[in-house]
Parts: sequence; structure tokens; C-alpha cells
Amino acid sequence: MLNELITRKKNQWLRSDNCPINALSAYIRKQGYLREPQVEAIETYLYLKIEGGNKPLWELFSENFFTGDIDLNRLNVNQETRKFLQKNTDALALYGLSSQKQGDGKSLLPELEKLITDDPSALDYQRIIKDIFYKVSYADYLMSLPMGAGKTFLMAAIIYLDLYFAENEPDNPAFAHNFLVLIPSGLKSSIAPSLKTIENFDPEWVIPEPAAGQIKRQLSFEILDEQKSAKRSNRVRNPNVQKVSHCFPDPYANVFIVNAEKVILDRLEEVNGHQTRDYIGKSDDERDRAANELRNLIGKIPHLSLLIDEVHHAATDEIKLRQVVNRWQQGGNITTVLGFSGTPFLSSADRVDVNETTQVRFSRITNTVYYYPLIDAINAFLKKPEVKIAKGIEDRLEIIRLGIADFQERFGSKRYANGSIAKLAIYCSNIETLEEQVYPFLTGELKIPTDEILKFHGGNKVYPKPPGSELAFRSLDFAAPYASGKRYILLVQIGKEGWDCRSLAGIILSQLGDCRRNMVLQTSCRCLRQVDLDPTNKEEALIWLNDGNAKILNGQLKQQQHTSIEEINQAGNGGGEEQVKRHARMEQLKLPSLDFYQLKVHYQTVIQSEAQTLTRLRELCETLDDYHGVTTVTTTDFEDMEHGRLRIREADTGQPAGFNQWLNHIAKSCFHKITTDALHEYEECLRTIFNGITLTGQGTCLWNDHYDREAIESRIRLAFSPRRELVTRDEVIPETVELLLVNKLGPTSRHDKLYPGAADTEKILKFDKHPPEAMTEQRRQQILALIDGLRQNNLDTSHVEQQLHEKHSIAVEQRDKSFHYLPYDFIQSGFEMELLCTVLSLEKFRKNPLEIYYNGERGLTGFVVECFQKKGQSWQSIGRYTTDFLLIQRAPDNKTIHKVLMIETKGGAYAGDSDFRRKKAFIESRFLEQNNRQFGYDRFDFLYLEDSAGINRNMYKLNDRINSFFGLQHAG
Repeated sequence: MLNELITRKKNQWLRSDNCPINALSAYIRKQGYLREPQVEAIETYLYLKIEGGNKPLWELFSENFFTGDIDLNRLNVNQETRKFLQKNTDALALYGLSSQKQGDGKSLLPELEKLITDDPSALDYQRIIKDIFYKVSYADYLMSLPMGAGKTFLMAAIIYLDLYFAENEPDNPAFAHNFLVLIPSGLKSSIAPSLKTIENFDPEWVIPEPAAGQIKRQLSFEILDEQKSAKRSNRVRNPNVQKVSHCFPDPYANVFIVNAEKVILDRLEEVNGHQTRDYIGKSDDERDRAANELRNLIGKIPHLSLLIDEVHHAATDEIKLRQVVNRWQQGGNITTVLGFSGTPFLSSADRVDVNETTQVRFSRITNTVYYYPLIDAINAFLKKPEVKIAKGIEDRLEIIRLGIADFQERFGSKRYANGSIAKLAIYCSNIETLEEQVYPFLTGELKIPTDEILKFHGGNKVYPKPPGSELAFRSLDFAAPYASGKRYILLVQIGKEGWDCRSLAGIILSQLGDCRRNMVLQTSCRCLRQVDLDPTNKEEALIWLNDGNAKILNGQLKQQQHTSIEEINQAGNGGGEEQVKRHARMEQLKLPSLDFYQLKVHYQTVIQSEAQTLTRLRELCETLDDYHGVTTVTTTDFEDMEHGRLRIREADTGQPAGFNQWLNHIAKSCFHKITTDALHEYEECLRTIFNGITLTGQGTCLWNDHYDREAIESRIRLAFSPRRELVTRDEVIPETVELLLVNKLGPTSRHDKLYPGAADTEKILKFDKHPPEAMTEQRRQQILALIDGLRQNNLDTSHVEQQLHEKHSIAVEQRDKSFHYLPYDFIQSGFEMELLCTVLSLEKFRKNPLEIYYNGERGLTGFVVECFQKKGQSWQSIGRYTTDFLLIQRAPDNKTIHKVLMIETKGGAYAGDSDFRRKKAFIESRFLEQNNRQFGYDRFDFLYLEDSAGINRNMYKLNDRINSFFGLQHAG
């Protein structure tokens, strides 16, 4: 909306010869430390500060500052309206906004546009404009950049730039001298990281020396997060007030960071509609100071700018916050209010009354002055995510199993350039779920070493906060040589927003409630931050969701980012590279849809069998060494932690241990669902375990801290629980799919593995529109006669002779037997490209009614097979399979597909991949069997070709399969 107008006007300003920030903008870009959206946001900010005079948006808008270049003679209005708009800048500005064209060609606010056109004098334009921009009397701007785009660095840059201009023009009220950074109350844990980010920002990135060094030395940082000692504090009892008071009488270059709730608390001057005794006879300032002394004192800091992080969290307190800022503004101390958010879109549209009968609605926050979409950030610099949905799977642990298997396959050995390892975050709805289900599942069934797992939660009466977990959590992103060895991060109500862990490469949300519904988008995007700042190295990320969270994510993407999971999964291939447009040829080929039968598995109930406690405890006794090797990390102070200096405790022993006390602890930790009497029934096994994890000497028994006692105790509790087994019901259902999802066919990067090449692609598209005449003998004689006639008249014959000798590539010749879209992208495998070229040249293929289509580009085909593996009596999902090629034979009517040979190609290095072997086994057995049985004939077949066998041997196998499967032994 407004940000598009601002961007257009800002760019005009930047291109002007007298733009005062041209040199500064060139300096920032030359330094190269800030990303393009950060630089663009800074330019927008300075445009509004300098060219716009730091005025409120409603005032700039009313002055026609953003729409001043409207050509009145071109407006589609009557003469009376044109004259009115010419004299009334408020009306002209509002008309310019309402008539602004959208992507669909429609006006932004058609109702308002019509009202202005029909009766321009009937509206109170200035009142409407003020309502649109929240009736504020100060500069109030919103910068919208997605997670990972560097909002905190942008804050730091703006702080330094304001002080830079203030040094040069100390009396200019547009530039701040002091700053208040407001962190939403829900993100208290992000205060310290935000401070560190701002404090460690290098001002030379945005301003040159010596100014950069001088301002950095002047800056003073304070976190206002101390607890006051009494409900009614005074300067002595409230340490936050003391910190602020130290900057007076002449505050300059102060940066205060505070939770929003500390400055927007209600004034408690009335109780049940009556003033309390404490407030009677006091001035407004005295009442405000008594209600909230910190808020009162902050409001007296001159030339103060407010920087509000994640401003969308302030929605519930927005009215209170505006009231506070408005009161501060009455003293003339507020310079600018600048909000930062990942999305400028509202969950429910704002409504503004135009007149008594008409309202206009705004789905976007109207004071958004800069907006950089998430999808653009993924294409430019964030990790390229793949969002996977565990369709039809309800069991939490099964989804976690699939997500971890996928993560291990992609990132199991991943180590970034800074030495950190790729990490996977698994969110849990509550502490009990983490401690009693997820953690035992990872350490037990999945055999993940305990030292690779970090449990991080706030603790409760049964499960206290894991010792050392906060330090380990803060240390996750350290670079070598202090790189963390934690690979799997189990979280409860932590790490959804404000968590900056660049080495996080995967997220699992397996159930509704693992995070709040309104936080699914923010939580899913935690893994998108880039690690290695190399634009040529496109990093990847993995997001696993159950059906419910996937639906919520898709809704939030559409509402907040105007994108979708599908578009996110296709994004990330731009990277500034040259893009090649692609073309669908489904209509040209009249390629039929494909019918097949898909196995669907429904997970129904859970059957409980006997606990087999003794057997499971004996298994634990035998595998006790698996829980050995834990190193205890003790906490140092905050500064040491930031520099990665961790102190390792060498001692083998911990607190005194007692067997009966230990059994009581186990019983208590599960709310006595397992009684001590029940535990004593297995005393022999439990004592063996106890003796194994303790050390005795000189009459003293101590815990051996090199054992993960939490994991061992969890295994013991599980041994008393009945075994659970999923019951599944399977059915075979028919599906009809298209071999090309045309709406998903986007451009691709130019490289040498696009086939056909540019020239052949252009020729095929040309022949699709104007097919060349076949070179029959009659056509040949006609050309020869034409050549003779031209020669007799001494005319050039070369262009006609070319038709006799023109040869086309094999791709152009066989264009009607392949290429349902152009070009195919074989960047992942040169073997696939070689195979297709060879098949097109194969005599058996050319002389028979066969067609071959590339099916292996992820996301473009509807022919995807859900694969399962039999485990006991139940089916277990092992993921989706997309075959590389489909060699097809049509039915005689040419309207349906009769036979399909699925061709899979693999490089030798990947042939032994366990995931692929399981899927291959399913295709070759269950899939072929169920489909051929349902159709009543051998409709599908599967052929596996490995590049290590060589192209000749592979073509021999393919030729032989074509003969046998398509019945062409005597053909061609």
C-alpha cells in the first residue's frame, strides 16, 4: 500500500543529483556488510527523516508528499471533481491512494474512489487520513523484514546514523540523541542477545572513521530488567530507575533496553471508578510517577527514539502503548517511533469510517514504510527450506522418527564452514511429553547418544530444569573450537521467537500444541538463518509438520506473507543467477492424465501389551555402558560464556547416593504411578543398575556423574509401562494425476544441464506453432523445381537449398515423444540427461509408439507414490517416491495411457542408500502387484539403472525391457 508509493518516491530522490545521502549510501554498499533489504530500509528511513522532515505520516500524506506527481489531466473523473482535487491536497492524496492499482488491475479502495469521484465535497478528508494513520502526532514508522534478514543489526545501524547526523546538526529535532529499545514481554529471553547484537555492531559498516569510533565510545547501554524490591518503589528501591536517573541532567547517546510491559503498566489512580486516597490532590506528573516511576522518568529523556522489536506482539497492548507515547510526546521529547516486524499484515482487517454508511478496510498495517517479503529473503539469502507434511500420520513418535531419519540423511554429517554442526529442534507441548515420551524414544528406540541431545525447558515439580541446559542452549551456535556437540534440541515453550541459532537446520512440529497456534510460522522459520555468508552456497533446511500444523502454517503464510507452503518449497533457486523461462507443452502433446492405485494407511488405535518389565530391566542392565560418557559443564559468568570459555569439571563423582532414596525419587518423579513397592519387586535388577552408576569407597556411596542418570531413570519408568503398538488399516484407492503441475512450473537458473538447449527449445516452440512440412519425395521435387527457377533468373538459391539439407537435433526430431515441458533441468544428475538423449536415439524407441517423460524434478509432477514398510502386522510410512522417468505407451484411442515403465536412475554412490532401498522394495513388490492386479494386466513395470554399469549396458537392459514389457519383440 503506502510502502510502494514511498519506495517509488524514495528512488526518485536517490537518483537526484542533490540527494544528500548519495555518498553515504554508496559508502554502505561499498562496505558490503549489510544485506540489500537492510540498506533499502536505511535509505527509506533517511528519506523520511531528511526529505520528509520526520513528520507524522498522516501529515506527509495530507501534504501530497507521496502522491505529488499525480497528473490531474489524466484522471478518469469529471471536471468538477478535477477542480476540487486540484485545490484540495488532502482529497487528491486520498484519491491517489484509493485508485492505486493492484496486481489484478483493480483499485485498492474502490468504494472510497467512487465516493470521491461522485461527491468530492462530502468527505472530511483530514479526519479520514488521521484515522488511517492511527491519529498520532509524531513520526511512527514500521519496517517489515522477515526473520533472519537482520532486524537487530538494522536497529543498531539506525542508532548510529541518528547520532551521526545529530553530531553534525545537534539542534535538528529529526534525529534522536537517546534510544529506548522495547522488547515484547513474551520475549524476555531475547533481551540479552539483542543487547549483545547492538553492542557488538561495527559502526564502520554504515559511517566512516573517525566518526564511527567517536560515537561508539560515547554510547552507553543499559538493560532495565531488575526486579524492584516493593510494589511501590522509589528511586532507592527501583534499580531500573537508578540506571535511568544516572544519565541526567544532560542525557546523550544512551541506549536503554526494556520489556514493553515495564513501561505500559496501567495507572492505578482509580479503583471502582473512584480516586484512591493516594492520588487525591496530586498533579498529573505526580500521579504518573506514583503509578509507574520508570515510565515517568523515561518520558523525560529528551530527543528519545523508540525502537520496538517484533511490534506485532504489542497488538494487545497497542492502545496502552500509544497512550504512553502520546503522553511522552506532550512533553516534546519523542523523536520517532520505529517498529520492526516480520509481517505487515493484520490477522483481522482494520476498519476506518469514511462516512456514516461506508467503511474501508486495511489488511496491512498502514504505517508500513518498508516491506521485504519472506519469499524474497529465501530466494536471496535465507536457507532454502523444504516443508514436509506427515499426511495421515497421527502418532507423534512416528512423525519424529520420519523427521529424524530425513534429517540424518541430509544433514547427518553436515558441518558448516565455521565448524558448527547442523541441528534439529523438536518442539514438545509440555515437559511430561518431552521427558516421558520424546527423550526416551530418541535414546531408546532410535539409539541416539545422550550427549547429542539437549533438553531445555523451565522445569516443574516433577522434572526440574535440566542442569546446565541454559548455558548449553546459549552455546549452541558457537563456532569452532567451541562448537557444540548437541545435534537434537528438545524444547518446551522456548525457542519459538527471538532465538538466533544459525546452525539450526531442521524443525519438527509433530502435534498441535507443540507451540501456540499463532506462533507456528515463527517457530517453523527458526531454521532459516544463513550460517556461511556466501551467496554462491545456498544452504538448505528441513521442516516436518503434522497435518494440523501444516494447515495452520499455510494459512499464516497466506495471511501474513501472501505466499504458501508450495511456493516456499519452490523458492530459493534465484540467488541472483540468470533465470530461464520454462514452457508447458501438455496441450501440444495432448498428454493424458495417469490413473494408478495408491496404498493408503490409516493409523487407528493403540493396543497395549504386557509391560515385560523384567525383560526390559535386564536389557537396561546389559546396555548400561550406552549411557556412559556424559561430560558435566559448569556455568561461568555471562561474558565468559559469550566468548566460548567453558570450564569442564573433571570429577567422576557427585552427590551422595542411596538405593532406597533413589527408588523413592523414581516413584515421585512419575507421581507415584509406579509405587516403591512395585519397584522393590524388581530389586535385584534395580540394585545392579544402581551399583553400575555409583562409586563406593571408604564407606561412602556417590553418584558417578559420567552416567546420564535422567535417561536411565526414564528407561526404568518405561519398563513398567505397557508396550504400545499402532494398529493400522490399509486400503487401495484410485488416483488420477497430471504428469505436470503446470501452476508450479517456474523459471530455473541457467546452467549446462538444461535439456534441450536454448536454440532447440526455441525451435521446438516455433514448430509447435507452425509445424514444418514433412520432407516427402513430392516435397523434395517441388523444392528442386523452385531452385531451377531461381537459377534461371540468376537469383540466390541458398535459403531454399537449406531446406533440402536441414538437419535437426534428436531433441527437435523427437519433440512429439517427449518434453512435456521445456527445458528439463538435470542439474542433479548428468547421468539422467545422458540417458534421455540416448533413449531418444534408440531405434526401438523411435520406430514404435512410445514416449518418455522426465518425472524426477521435485514438486512438478502429480505422480508421487506413498511408500510403506511392513513392521509386524502394521504398515510404517517410509516417505514418498518419485521415479525419474516414465516410458509410456498410449491406448489405441490415444486418449489414455495404456502401459508405464517406471525408470529409476542412481549414481553408484547413492545406490546403497537404505531409504532408497526400502522404497525400491515397496515399488517392486506391493506397488506393482496392487496396480497390475487392479487393472487386470501388466500396466506398470519398474527398471533400475545405475550409472556405474555404463551407458551401453544400461541401454541393453532398457532395450530388453522394452521388448518384453511392451510386447515389441518383433517390432521395428
